[in-house]
Amino acid sequence: MIATLLYFVILRSAAVRGALSPWTESNATDSSGECICEAFLSNSTFPIGELISLENTAVEINRKLEMEISKVEMYESKLQVYTAKIMNLTVLIELMEGDPDSYNEFHMEEVKIKIKQVEALIVELQLSIQTTSSVLVSIRQQVSVMIEVLTRLEVTYDKNIVLVTRREYIILQQKLQECERRHNEIFNPNIGICNHGGIRKISQPFISQLNADLNAGYKYGGWGKDSKPLPGSENMNWYSGFSDTLVSRITLYDDYYKLIMRQGFSTHELYLVYKYDWRGTGNNYIVRANTLYYQFRSPFSMAKYNMTSKTAEYKVVPEATTRFSYHYSPNQNLDFAADETGMWVTYATEESNGKLVLGKIDEESFALEEVWQTNIFKPSVGNTFMVCGVLYATRSVDSKTEEIFYTYNTRTKEESHVSIPFEKFQDSYVYLDYNPTDQKLYMYNNGYYVNYHVWFNHEGSRDKPQLLTGK
Repeated sequence: MIATLLYFVILRSAAVRGALSPWTESNATDSSGECICEAFLSNSTFPIGELISLENTAVEINRKLEMEISKVEMYESKLQVYTAKIMNLTVLIELMEGDPDSYNEFHMEEVKIKIKQVEALIVELQLSIQTTSSVLVSIRQQVSVMIEVLTRLEVTYDKNIVLVTRREYIILQQKLQECERRHNEIFNPNIGICNHGGIRKISQPFISQLNADLNAGYKYGGWGKDSKPLPGSENMNWYSGFSDTLVSRITLYDDYYKLIMRQGFSTHELYLVYKYDWRGTGNNYIVRANTLYYQFRSPFSMAKYNMTSKTAEYKVVPEATTRFSYHYSPNQNLDFAADETGMWVTYATEESNGKLVLGKIDEESFALEEVWQTNIFKPSVGNTFMVCGVLYATRSVDSKTEEIFYTYNTRTKEESHVSIPFEKFQDSYVYLDYNPTDQKLYMYNNGYYVNYHVWFNHEGSRDKPQLLTGK
């Protein structure tokens, strides 16, 4: 086992250190005359026991994942069989409807039995899907906790020792993501489609690790995926983190694994783009079509930096003011969002007395094509994001709980007060955005990468959010 190997590596290193070693040593000779050396490394020096425990857990999780992957493969084959059965039944029923005189009561009963059989198969498959989904959520939580432990060990102790074990867990995360992706492709064909009644609930937070700078002081920033990836960049992740609200660079990673391993393939500095200072401010940026959209400093405006052509431009937003930011963070005056319908920006104006204004951005002209006025005071809002043309606003409930409390539908121009609570991991966060390519929320929370699964209201779904009236 890797942990056992690491034990002897540490032991040898301690022997080399000699008198400076914190090991407790004893020497003896056994009955055969062989010399025996014993050494004990206290857990305060290096918690080898934690690594051994983590490795045992990794083996268990790997076994679970292999089982769930085989189940997903079985679901795929079952779905093909069920689809064929349903198609055959559909053809048969159409024939019976077209020529009812050619079929007697026996034929009708036979069709009813086949329909009941298919119904039973579908119910069985639904139960299996629910079980697999809950297992995957549980595994993801376990892996997230272990990555957090490894990050702590890496910061506290020799990172080269921990790195070997970390790679094991990154491989587990990759396998988990692949299993979830295949599961979603089979059972969630609605990604990118808005045939639902809005958000139903938010999952538990999936905490990946501390940021790529391994610095909790970098509490301002964001991370996520491209909301409209270029061909070949579907798995690309990005990260931008700072100790203040100045936005000066962004780093790109080939995939989630590279993000966690801090192996970026490109870092873009905004300080000098064609000999001009293009730095921004706030924690309100997104990446779309390999272009960074963010709040420009001077003049106060919305800006975009094309990471392919390495060119930048800005556009002043009429009447937008710098006086009203979100509750958790300063300088979030222009907040960008992307969903299934396009790109958006939220802000406030002096004329609106600080109430939030929502604008739809025409991506080709990089200008506002339509604007909506809401009735929520922006400084009372934790953050906002867009899903299928609907604005969702959050606020704090307590130190561990956030709540989606307000929605504004741009199609119907209707607003609603709702209550959809979710865990925010720590008492504050600075970045929250929805990505339509995987239907996840991405949060940057005091230096940590956090994400959530989003569940929508479909026909027959349960746990619908409570509509609050009279507010």
